[in-house]
Amino acid sequence: MRRQPGRLIFIDETSVKTNLVRLYGRCPKGDRLRGDTPFGKWQTQTFIAGLKVDGIIAPFVIDGAMNGATFDAYVRTQLAPVVELGDVVVLDNLSAHKSPRAGQALADRGAWFLFLPRHSPDLNPIEMAFAKLKSHLRAGAHRTIDALWQAIGSICDLYSPDECRNYFTAAGYAHE
Repeated sequence: MRRQPGRLIFIDETSVKTNLVRLYGRCPKGDRLRGDTPFGKWQTQTFIAGLKVDGIIAPFVIDGAMNGATFDAYVRTQLAPVVELGDVVVLDNLSAHKSPRAGQALADRGAWFLFLPRHSPDLNPIEMAFAKLKSHLRAGAHRTIDALWQAIGSICDLYSPDECRNYFTAAGYAHE
């Protein structure tokens, strides 16, 4: 696979919320750092996407947490139409990912699933891409679902092929 990283598609999901705030800040010495943090009710969404060596593919946002039925729908409607013959979809061992229907949807397109070992985020380059996504979302402080979804769409356009290739190289998948 190191010789053909273009065949790999790493899939993962992450929660995105309307209460994301910056984790760090700066101010002059002796001054109090002030920032807004929402209190009370906020909404959680799940963002799922694939990372190829040249960009983000099949981005999808759902209301709530990932489950088997939602994952099946994602694979059938978003991922399967963009995979090609011989692609390998690499993902973690979440129980929702182990779906025969989703596996069959990929097999019908000539692709297949490959599961990572347990507790191995360092083997998944999409984790680095999601760190960038969360950083941008924290800086934007989007407080409505519509604003959050718009921001996610804009952020997905920021991933250049060189950056994605660097994620693969850092995780040990690119051929030197």
